[in-house]
Amino acid sequence: MGEIATLRCVTCGVEYDPTRTEYTCPSCGPRRGTLEVLYDYDRLRRTLHPSSFAETGLPSMWRYEALLPIEDRRFIQPLRVGWTPLYAFPELARELRLAALHVKDDGQNPTASYKDRASSIVVIKAQEKRKGVVTCASTGNAASSLAGFAASTALETVIFVPERAPEAKVAQLLVYGARVFLVRGSYDVAYDLAAEAATAFGWYNRSAAVNPYLVEGKKTGALEIAEQLAWNPPHVVLVGVGDGSVVSGLCKGFDELVRLGWLEHAPRVIGVQAEGSAAIARASAAYRGRAVAIEDGEARTVADSICVGKPRDIVKAVTYVARNGGEFVTVSDAEILDAIVTLARRTGVFAEPAGAASFAGLRKLAAAGTLEGKTAAVVVSGNGLKDVASPRAIIGAPIVVEPSLKEIERHL
Repeated sequence: MGEIATLRCVTCGVEYDPTRTEYTCPSCGPRRGTLEVLYDYDRLRRTLHPSSFAETGLPSMWRYEALLPIEDRRFIQPLRVGWTPLYAFPELARELRLAALHVKDDGQNPTASYKDRASSIVVIKAQEKRKGVVTCASTGNAASSLAGFAASTALETVIFVPERAPEAKVAQLLVYGARVFLVRGSYDVAYDLAAEAATAFGWYNRSAAVNPYLVEGKKTGALEIAEQLAWNPPHVVLVGVGDGSVVSGLCKGFDELVRLGWLEHAPRVIGVQAEGSAAIARASAAYRGRAVAIEDGEARTVADSICVGKPRDIVKAVTYVARNGGEFVTVSDAEILDAIVTLARRTGVFAEPAGAASFAGLRKLAAAGTLEGKTAAVVVSGNGLKDVASPRAIIGAPIVVEPSLKEIERHL
């Protein structure tokens, strides 16, 4: 089990005792004062080696337990989370003028999204802290993930999602037994309401950024990519970005492997945002190594999972990606929808819009020639069955026929 050394504010650098501080830096507040989990890396360098994870024999992210903030492993849920497949597609790589292309399919997690990595950690921490209720605001994936992992525990789940959340995601929540509030407003409105309720009723809050342990689960995607490629990770790793926690997790995971001495250099992490929901990309473009400029606004995109006008992990995302040497790119909704279809037809991986954003970003950069000869991996953060309405608009309709072979021949 990973022994937490301290929690450190990403803005002021003040360190806090994990037993005394639960969420964010009291001085910097909930947006600028998000906390990062730090470990005793000197000790870990002495006790871990690259084969340590394989030696566990665990086909899940719990193979990385030594790098995770778990105090009581009795609370690890039986659902298999992580160790998702990393597929290679050499022909598609050649077409994009890449040396290699890998697709990390996190739609194969238990509730079909990357968010399972974080929720599994939060459900454990809630039980360690003797909480009775867990809550969060979400566009759908984080919520259904939390409800799914809490289902096999005594925890109750209260969820706040915007009223326009995809029907499949809301159905998933209700099946898991969560109490669901459809909020008349945006995701950002639902987020604030969930925070108020958590404070008022003493619930454990899993909402993005406010809970420091989310990034610890999300960093395991980076650990897997590195290990699955025999500690020779690609030059670039791309992922869709909404609140900023997943991209922060990938950066932290690769950074910790460098700290341990297992990687000479971390891959460049490239965050991909929808043009209509690009607050983090704008802040990154203006960042000069000082305070992160936060400019919120209304968000509109077909990719509901990354439709965020007030990103809560913006400071961590911008500073981590800058330190990593990565960047942010933006793509249009049309590019995202086309990426869903192209990815599915060329790889067999069906991504929801936010999950396909990474591939849309890759295609955009490849077309500009900036990735020629590089190796790349794209993270598909959610399964396409989460939102079938979006791609239906561009894939056409099936052919309705009478049960006649002649009619089939006519259409052929």
